[in-house]
Amino acid sequence: MLRALLILGLGTATGTAGSIDNASAFWPAWRGPLGTGAAPDANPPVTWSEDENIHWKIRLPGLGHSSPIVWGNAIFVTTAVAYGRQLDPVPVTAPGAHDNKRLTQKHRFHVICVDRGSGNILWDKVVADALPHEGGHVSGSQASASPVTDGQHVYAHFGSRGLYALDFDGNIVWSREFGRMQSKHAHGEGSSPALRNEIIVVNWDHEGQSFVEAMAAETGRTLWKQERNEVTSWASPLIVEHEGRHQVVIAGTARIRSYDLLTGDVIWTCGGLSANIVATPVAADGIVVVGSSYEIRSMLAIRLSGATGDITNTDQVQWRTRHRTPYVPSMLLTDDAVYFLRHYQGILSRRDLQTGEESTGPWRLGGLRDIYASPVAAAGRVYIVDLYGRTLVFKYADSPRQLAWNQLDDEFAATPALVGDQLLLRGRRFLYSIRDPSQ
Repeated sequence: MLRALLILGLGTATGTAGSIDNASAFWPAWRGPLGTGAAPDANPPVTWSEDENIHWKIRLPGLGHSSPIVWGNAIFVTTAVAYGRQLDPVPVTAPGAHDNKRLTQKHRFHVICVDRGSGNILWDKVVADALPHEGGHVSGSQASASPVTDGQHVYAHFGSRGLYALDFDGNIVWSREFGRMQSKHAHGEGSSPALRNEIIVVNWDHEGQSFVEAMAAETGRTLWKQERNEVTSWASPLIVEHEGRHQVVIAGTARIRSYDLLTGDVIWTCGGLSANIVATPVAADGIVVVGSSYEIRSMLAIRLSGATGDITNTDQVQWRTRHRTPYVPSMLLTDDAVYFLRHYQGILSRRDLQTGEESTGPWRLGGLRDIYASPVAAAGRVYIVDLYGRTLVFKYADSPRQLAWNQLDDEFAATPALVGDQLLLRGRRFLYSIRDPSQ
């Protein structure tokens, strides 16, 4: 039986560019500086509302489900702005397309830089102008992939509209196009790029020939490209270092695969996930955790030490579970534990990273529903945001203790960013900076 979780009734950073060694102080990618959803140096507020602890709030143009990223005093967000005459919607003819429609308005694709201290827009760069070939899903947008930064450039990925490297003044340094993605059921695109050691990696799983491509971050030149026997997924690559070697781990329907970051060689593969992969893997202490939930529920913890070749159903799989696994929100890894939500619903589980033991829980998060944003953590607290502007904050431990229940007047599908004493929440209409002035 599910245990109930009781629900009751800034100092501005200086500079914008810097060394990647400073990454832990910022939020350089959509899952934070560690790729786990945790911010080791942040201490954001616990409580807020439209009338409390709103540092600033700005309206963003267009629509985007990408998460904000932060380096120094710069916040970067992407969005797509429809313009021009809207014609009658055209039904998508692909089998299983449901009620999706092709868009009949052109879009401008923007990368926006916001001052973290004031909320002023420092620059707004249109990088592409096109008529999208797919309308996407109601829970996504034409700007669902989150950007990433190395402290020198920001890399914004708009899928079929291209990948763009911009400097911190908003100038396009280089751009790349990968073709037209044909997503399953025309649900749209959303995989975010990964960046490490001056190499940027893009996953391109779709209904055509899928592939993964690694490029030089400085120039956009292809370093390697590997075809993938995969169908559409929305998971982002995870780059993890183990025993001095960097691996690119990508979850897929047919296989979870690990690629050598420098060469693209496949290191290991593992089967066992469902179709429609959305959640991005997390890793720490030599363990990679991968989860899925669609026609089946499956979560695997893979031990990297000794992993080579096909490791399906071997003892390299340290533990697995088919209970309450995640679909849209990715997992949170903090304090040697993995936290995850059932599908995209308000049921939270916690498992030990090394053993998979579930010594406590699960918990029903009464009042939260339709959770598309991934959980994040800082200062011993977990933050879970639902689509309807509600955020639950609790102290993580063997028995989580609720700290606050907060409400804002917007819809939230983007994962928050935690930096210093700020919480950044990107809604359907607004970008919020939440900060307690008394801290």
